[in-house]
Amino acid sequence: MQRFTISLDDELARQFDGFIAHKGYVNRSEAVRDLIRARLGGATQDSGADAARARWCVANLSYVYDHHDQTVAVRVLDLQHQHHDLVVASMRTHLDHHHCLETAVLRGPAKPVRALADQLIALKGVRHGQVHMVLLEADRRSHRHEGGAGTHIHLSPRN
Repeated sequence: MQRFTISLDDELARQFDGFIAHKGYVNRSEAVRDLIRARLGGATQDSGADAARARWCVANLSYVYDHHDQTVAVRVLDLQHQHHDLVVASMRTHLDHHHCLETAVLRGPAKPVRALADQLIALKGVRHGQVHMVLLEADRRSHRHEGGAGTHIHLSPRN
């Protein structure tokens, strides 16, 4: 583990300590680590550099749409069915008489997962779409579980 020192003006330090208390972090270091992970994760997704090298990812995609507009619901469902190999699960939450928040968990090769997320967010009638991707690394050591058939690999989040 490496150490580094940062300086904050009093107001920013006060706001940061309020953030730490609100989120329940036990110390500033843990909060800084999470903020760095979040920012670097977003930067690598945007630049495509890490995503291009990463073979696998898991993603949480969320978006809002008007469920009374049956065409958007059908487009969402059709696109998810077309990519059933990437859609692990989806859940719909009714927000009011018209709007639903849908959350989909996607897993697979990074490029197709990103492409599917972008397509779903861009569908006509979909609003407030956002995706959070976590790049995964494959543990190449194959192994068997007791009583299991065949070998497989494990996919773990990148640090």
